[in-house]
Amino acid sequence: MTEFFATVGRVFLNLCAGIGRFAIFTADSVRCLFSPPYFFRVWLTQFYRIGWLSLPLIALTALFTGAVLALQIYIGGSRFNAEQIVPSIVLIAILRELGPVLGGLTVAGRVSSAIAAEIGAMRATEQIDALTALSANPKKYLIAPRLLAATLALPALTLVADIIAIAGGYLTGVTRLGFNGTTYLKNTADNFVTEDLTSGLIKAGFFGFVIALSGCYHGYYSQGGAQGVGRATTSAVVTSSVLILALNYILTEMFFSK
Repeated sequence: MTEFFATVGRVFLNLCAGIGRFAIFTADSVRCLFSPPYFFRVWLTQFYRIGWLSLPLIALTALFTGAVLALQIYIGGSRFNAEQIVPSIVLIAILRELGPVLGGLTVAGRVSSAIAAEIGAMRATEQIDALTALSANPKKYLIAPRLLAATLALPALTLVADIIAIAGGYLTGVTRLGFNGTTYLKNTADNFVTEDLTSGLIKAGFFGFVIALSGCYHGYYSQGGAQGVGRATTSAVVTSSVLILALNYILTEMFFSK
């Protein structure tokens, strides 16, 4: 019985230590975002890698998501003779939830693991220690540009994903479900609310921040050489995915709870 409580205590203390280290890392990284020097060339490189190179994956995900969403809503609505709700529900679901959340999860799988692998490899080869020895702040050079790039890239990617997903719903509605194209577009435009769009883009900014933060954190503290880098990439994706889902609920409560 004593051993059981000792094990539970160790797990709890390790959990508290991990949360504290993550919180301190987050605070230091945010502070580095707002203090000079600023590495604009590094930021542009990361924005290209995170934003532009993720665009094809985001576009494909959004297209098929919008198409299947329209199909499923039509099938469900037909049970209640409410097929005409398809354009409005597709619009609201994409702008509020599916655009930012699916976009964030998709980018998390690609970007968070890549950041963790890159920074973890630098830790394993002592490049981070070399930066410290040269009196350079590794967090300003490695962490801050990635955080800023991801925070700005995700809303842009989400906006593109929203447009493509709505277009995917339109194509399915017109070609497969028998909707009139003009009527579908009119219903979509009539139900557009600016708050739906802005809430999704704000969510995406937070998601981008946690994606980069998770990758940077696990890569920065990776240990054990190549195996440690592998564990860091897996942990980064898991952490960023869980944080995205948790943040999505919190932000939805803030934006839409009455």
